[in-house]
Amino acid sequence: MYKTPAYAAITAKAPLTPHSIERREPAAHEVLIDILFCGVCHSDVHQAREEWGKGIFPMVPGHEIVGKVAKVGSAVKKWKVGDTVGVGCFVDSCRECAPCKAGEEQYCDKGMTGTYNSVERDSKQPTYGGYSTRITVDEKYVLRVPESIPLERAAPLLCAGITTYSPLRHFGVKAGDKVAVVGLGGLGHMAVKLAKAMGAHVTVLSHSDSKHDDALRLGADAFAATHDKSNFKKFAGSFDFILNTISAQHDYNAYLGLLKLDGTMVLVGMPDPIPLAAGSLIMRRRRIAGSLIGGIRETQEMLDFCAEHGVASDVEVIAIDQINEAYERMIKGDVRYRFVIDCASLGK
Repeated sequence: MYKTPAYAAITAKAPLTPHSIERREPAAHEVLIDILFCGVCHSDVHQAREEWGKGIFPMVPGHEIVGKVAKVGSAVKKWKVGDTVGVGCFVDSCRECAPCKAGEEQYCDKGMTGTYNSVERDSKQPTYGGYSTRITVDEKYVLRVPESIPLERAAPLLCAGITTYSPLRHFGVKAGDKVAVVGLGGLGHMAVKLAKAMGAHVTVLSHSDSKHDDALRLGADAFAATHDKSNFKKFAGSFDFILNTISAQHDYNAYLGLLKLDGTMVLVGMPDPIPLAAGSLIMRRRRIAGSLIGGIRETQEMLDFCAEHGVASDVEVIAIDQINEAYERMIKGDVRYRFVIDCASLGK
């Protein structure tokens, strides 16, 4: 066992503080990874503050992990010491159900094993995330990080990147499609970059006029402020596809009205329940759907796509002792566009 420095929420809603956890020696098919960077996801805040329930404490958050392989198990064939690798939102699944066999482990019939705030399938021990200096993971759930992507900017791709890439790919967004991205935060800024790299015409829809310049800098072709209700008339029936990243409650029906005939809006945020008018769908044969991260196969595809097209997350690198401040800033939307922890700071 390896005694490992970490930061944890010891109890629900408590500030994160220094903590020590143990990482196991790699079993035959496992690798031990020295963590270099870990992204900070908004879901880290929700779970550390017990806003989604079922929290396991002490909790070490973090599921956007990039590092170097430090040690490999006796039967590992895919990885070697020194490889640059990543770990995303889950570290195991049942491996037997139809979704797992199809490479869609995030939809495992028996539930994926989260990188943190979950329970290991064999030992029943809690899983601990990337706000730490090491992690031991089965080789099948490890991803290769292309050399061309700066490591601190690669970390958020393991959640924010795949969360937006997967629906764009699954629903067939292609060159020339008119795509709207609702919300320009950690997810939205990746959606803009990825949709643009796929050749789409991209419009950012945001409640904040202050996001206008950033939207265009990130590659968007157009911007519209949603606080101006006239924009919902101006863009009515304009888009083939809408990727809705907002987690705050808002009117789905208004956004559905922006879709063309046979258009699709996909939700990746999780707001409170919102009324949905059937007419918003029926009158133009529109669809509303949801999407959850991506499987290992698709996440690797996304990383390779990002390397090929020069796509990476815009980040602000922080030391671990800034994490509680970062949480408060993230809640206020005061980050462009993802905090990333330099995990070397844990060793200090």
